[in-house]
Amino acid sequence: MKPTQETDRVKQIVLASSNPGKLREFAQMFAPLGIELIAQSALGIADADEPHGTFVENALAKARHASRQARLPAMADDSGICVRALGGEPGVHSARFAADGVAAAAAAGRDSQDALNNRKLLALLRDQPDRAAHYYAAIVLVRHGDDPEPLIADGLWNGEIIDAPRGTNGFGYDPHFFLRDVGKTAAELDPEQKNVLSHRGKALRRLLARLKEEAP
Repeated sequence: MKPTQETDRVKQIVLASSNPGKLREFAQMFAPLGIELIAQSALGIADADEPHGTFVENALAKARHASRQARLPAMADDSGICVRALGGEPGVHSARFAADGVAAAAAAGRDSQDALNNRKLLALLRDQPDRAAHYYAAIVLVRHGDDPEPLIADGLWNGEIIDAPRGTNGFGYDPHFFLRDVGKTAAELDPEQKNVLSHRGKALRRLLARLKEEAP
């Protein structure tokens, strides 16, 4: 993305996600910049396909889709949990790990799908002594649907999987993602603390730093 004076005039960005947890996290970090995040669902934009095998490719596909539909700058993240004992799975399949395709995941509902995903993960790890895992996030920002120079940033968050869920503040795998250095799961952190430590928080700060560096 070439530095232009437009960078400073961005006031609205479409978030290419229907996940309310992600919208809350991103909105909290963009609010101090005076940038309004608009969920694509509020504009009647359906979720894009995510056929790719990498987080970056899926995030770019989602951002381009939302930007073309809304005719606004758009941002997307693709993130997931990667478990060492499972060879990096669920990875890009994290959101639909226990569902047979996108339609099944949507029919299950967000909370129900999270519960099914966690149940499957714990079943696969039942006899595994190695519980190391990390969250990974790739965030892509495009100024328009055919932007040839998208801004891309990523972040990683190390932890381990525990059997008993703890905390109610998170979503997805957060209640089972234990952070040994703070003695809490991701779901036990308050939003401000989570934004400091999380994979998405790290990636987003890197993205915002890139925006500031490229501003004239």
